[in-house]
Amino acid sequence: MTQPLLDRRRLLGLVGLGGTALAIGLPASPGNAAPAPFKLSDAQWRARLTPAQYHVLREEGTERAYTSPLNKEKRAGVFACAGCGQPLFTSATKFESGTGWPSFWAPLRGAVMTRSDRSLWMARTEVRCARCAGHLGHVFDDGPKPTGKRYCMNGVAMVFRPKA
Repeated sequence: MTQPLLDRRRLLGLVGLGGTALAIGLPASPGNAAPAPFKLSDAQWRARLTPAQYHVLREEGTERAYTSPLNKEKRAGVFACAGCGQPLFTSATKFESGTGWPSFWAPLRGAVMTRSDRSLWMARTEVRCARCAGHLGHVFDDGPKPTGKRYCMNGVAMVFRPKA
């Protein structure tokens, strides 16, 4: 009789090793380590951010369409989180979506996280900063090639750093 490649004992051992790696902070895969968490108290966030930034990043608000100067930003550079400075998108992935918010077809690797958002009586995918968990906007499946994604971001949730 042959033994299976993965029996219950081996599976539990592998799960235990994976849990241990997570507990001690080893990256899930080489070269793809998660950014260090950035946590502040509510009072610290309020002191750090403008009222508009706080409303979007910490209260999941939305800025009015066509109000962000970043919507018209055309220079080469990086768009970073206004809360913690985490680089999020490069100008090479920015495109004009006609929606009134800065839009990108791909984030930087490991820069954002997503979760299901069922607010406003619809199903959407919310985009958050992977470092500070600040609300950035939503991602939709109606963007350009090569990804077909439209990361529709609140400009007030980001800062632009021009390429030197």
